[in-house]
Amino acid sequence: MKQPVALVVDDEPDICELLALTLGRMDIRTVAATDVGSAKEELGSQRFDICLTDMRLPDGDGLELVDWIQDNVPGVPVAVITAHGNVETAVQALKLGAFDFISKPLDLNNLRDIVENALKVDREREDDGAQLIGDSVVMRELRDMVEKVARSQAPVHIAGESGTGKELVARMVHDSGPRAEGPFVPVNCGAIPAELMESEFFGHRKGSFTGAVADKVGLLQAANGGTLFLDEIADLPLAMQVKLLRVIQEKTVRPVGASAEEPVNARILSATHKNLARMVADGEFREDLYYRINVIEMRVPALRDRGDDVLQLASHILRKLGARVDLDDGARQALLSYNFPGNVRELENMLERAVTLCTRGRIAAADLHMRTASADGASPAPAAASNLGEQVEDVQRQAIVEALEKTRYNKTAAAKLLGLSFRQLRYRIKKLGIDA
Repeated sequence: MKQPVALVVDDEPDICELLALTLGRMDIRTVAATDVGSAKEELGSQRFDICLTDMRLPDGDGLELVDWIQDNVPGVPVAVITAHGNVETAVQALKLGAFDFISKPLDLNNLRDIVENALKVDREREDDGAQLIGDSVVMRELRDMVEKVARSQAPVHIAGESGTGKELVARMVHDSGPRAEGPFVPVNCGAIPAELMESEFFGHRKGSFTGAVADKVGLLQAANGGTLFLDEIADLPLAMQVKLLRVIQEKTVRPVGASAEEPVNARILSATHKNLARMVADGEFREDLYYRINVIEMRVPALRDRGDDVLQLASHILRKLGARVDLDDGARQALLSYNFPGNVRELENMLERAVTLCTRGRIAAADLHMRTASADGASPAPAAASNLGEQVEDVQRQAIVEALEKTRYNKTAAAKLLGLSFRQLRYRIKKLGIDA
């Protein structure tokens, strides 16, 4: 196997030497560059397997280099070295496409973990994209997004209505990335009693409280080397939100009753069907945690927005159930016209019931037992927003965020994509409170 090569970009000789020694022990050859200009020359002249860059460089900063790499050598994972506690810069680097970040003073164990994960990015893996069934535009875009975010270590927030398949998306991000060989630990944040939450997440030491008869490994430690999926994260109590934020920033945990902190290396994915931005505005969810978990946002579309995908999904579910029945024309038409307020989960339950109750060789519309339609003929749908102005702002916000993501947060390019002037875009970003 060819020896991996790393580009180290830093103008401090001591840091370069430390990184070269550490990577050398991992059988990785290093090439050093002291500024942005020479780093670009090196990246243009030979192939690198990873780039480690400091944020402050004599002729620019690491963010500029991260952005340049995404456009010119996108196959090279890049990690940035940030000053201790400089969370905003680290988040910006992740948004621009950085694989991960390393805080000073350097934790060599953390550094080795990051480098090992980065080197796994280019290994061939089985394409699990077929699990997200459907040929609709929104599903093709979602599969593309899964492929992109799987390469990063940035926290990802998965938004979508109940029953759309947010956990499936989280599993695919895990399975398609460098942590696939590590554990995937899903947690329903709303199902853990508040008084047990700290022990469940961080673990505890024997005797630390009544009932602690043995040491217990927490969920974060269980996810070490893999992914922790926090489903329904909106249900976390505010006190726990503070502790989780610290874990994400420091990458350490302290079990209940322990005297020292332990390093933890888990990627954080989260999801909720609730509007987190509105909860932040109402003081129900911490703003600082919101921006840390929402570095990259993915939206899982509702089933009613996926067109003919419902028929592909139905066929897949029937095969999974081992059913020897098919849908007749009436049932197929009924599925296409139904609004599915419960999304894919409702479709699964509907077909499972139909297979059980069906007495003929084919499932008819009557076997589906769909919810009673409302007076206008449509099945129940989520309530519309009461304020038209809020609806318009939500549409504008979504369009701007999507344009920024497509252009890797290049505001000039995003403005052009939206048909706005740079000044108009900047005004809207400020007015709508978009983190960019």
